[in-house]
Amino acid sequence: MKYLLLVLPSLASFLVPFYNVTEPRLFGFPFFYWFLIVLIPFSSLVTYIVYKGEKR
Repeated sequence: MKYLLLVLPSLASFLVPFYNVTEPRLFGFPFFYWFLIVLIPFSSLVTYIVYKGEKR
């Protein structure tokens, strides 16, 4: 079940029509770009959580 968490970052990156907007801007970057940049550490965090939650 926890492996379904790994789908969240992938799904978020594929839902482009929902966040393909230019406003709001952050440091001059449109929302589309900085959302993808923020998604990279979020994906890493989700992967880490799933990895640490795995029974060994």
